[in-house]
Amino acid sequence: MDANTALTSLWSMAGGEPDALDMLCLADLARSLPSVFRVDVIAAASIGLQALAAAQIWRQRTGRPQRVEVSGRRALAMFRSERYLTVDGRPPPELRSPITGYFEAVDGRWIQLHANFPHHLAGILRVLQCDGDRASVARAIARWQAAELDQRLADAGLCAALVRTPDEWQAHPQAAAIASLPLFEIIRIGDALPESIGRGVAARRPLSGVRMLDLSRVIAAPVAGRTFAQHGAQVLAIGAAHLPNLLPLVIDNGRGKRSAHLDLRTPREREVLLNLVKEADVFLQAYRPSALAAFGLSPEALCALRPGLVQVTLSAYGHLGPWAQRRGFDSLVQSATGIAWQEGQAAGLAGPGRLPCQALDHATGFLAAFGAMMALRRREQEGGSWLVRVSLAQTGRWLQSLGLLANGLAASELGEDEVTPWLQTIDSPFGRVCAVAPVEQMSLTPPHFDMPPVPLGTHPPAWLDASEP
Repeated sequence: MDANTALTSLWSMAGGEPDALDMLCLADLARSLPSVFRVDVIAAASIGLQALAAAQIWRQRTGRPQRVEVSGRRALAMFRSERYLTVDGRPPPELRSPITGYFEAVDGRWIQLHANFPHHLAGILRVLQCDGDRASVARAIARWQAAELDQRLADAGLCAALVRTPDEWQAHPQAAAIASLPLFEIIRIGDALPESIGRGVAARRPLSGVRMLDLSRVIAAPVAGRTFAQHGAQVLAIGAAHLPNLLPLVIDNGRGKRSAHLDLRTPREREVLLNLVKEADVFLQAYRPSALAAFGLSPEALCALRPGLVQVTLSAYGHLGPWAQRRGFDSLVQSATGIAWQEGQAAGLAGPGRLPCQALDHATGFLAAFGAMMALRRREQEGGSWLVRVSLAQTGRWLQSLGLLANGLAASELGEDEVTPWLQTIDSPFGRVCAVAPVEQMSLTPPHFDMPPVPLGTHPPAWLDASEP
């Protein structure tokens, strides 16, 4: 399946108008990145979907159609945007902990650890009862059965994944649990009167006047929030001082957003968030399913508080099945579902390989933004409160369903000369940030960021008036 076919199918599945497809051009689709998987298809299709949805919202608000063009090659650059980020001409500090990666167990099986957050690293070292250098961790894991260690770490709430073959994953209960789910869900979960998009604000851009609360970290869901910001939404990122984050991703994915701190463990600050929800249009979160319910923030409670709210939940392994509460990241899902095994086999490696970009993260983020925009359109047309659900594992299943490329590893890399014209610079509190610009070319509303990225907690937890920048 090529990118055009994939996009057409998903646009129809979301209820998009068939004639809108005539306004979209996917260009430069002939080349992918070195991989046996069709990362080029999911990159161009997912970015194209959200761009087309933004264009249709503009048309819905103004009556003016516009043309949209998405370069498949530029889409691939955006799918590894964190690699091209510089601040004052220098790359930011390394994202990965040296303990994050693949390790061989005593039975010859491989397990992947994810230790980029300090508390995850500390927990892994407690389970392994070893020092924090890579050699000590390798020696400790060499005494474990891989599947046993995988379960032990999961039971401790830590982040790891046994490297499975595709067949092993297909036989797993979690794969069976999500097999019946579509790639994304846009579900009406409550009644509310129809609301115009943008709450009466003049439509200078597709999402002018739309308010989004972004409770997310790392890549996938922050990409969805950044996408809303590039189309003109007011995006308020909510974090907390005690929650760890990764500065390069804060910079890359924080473009266009304001940032505030609220500690939801504190009743007073939780009340501040609830008051923000009452004036929001979209509530985006990437905590494990039901994690926010402990704070009174379940989807049902939020739509009762704010009828007409569009909620977006992004999880690692989906909302059904025995792994619904399991922590995960893009690379862990690659390992669990057979993607890493297949990349390693194709490359002739002794162990697992990996995709040439965080494709599950980025695709899921753009799909989340697409689903939220389509839900806003439905809210305007028929009313209701809406829930959009996506997961990294469902996106991985989509990628695997596209088949393998026989000579995919021979594909050409993105060179510096190729990527440089697609970068943009912006002055920020961090310094002069250079990062990948929005991919889509839109004839009437070119996407852009009104604000630079800022340090976490820079702003008060409050909405701006429509007249403020």
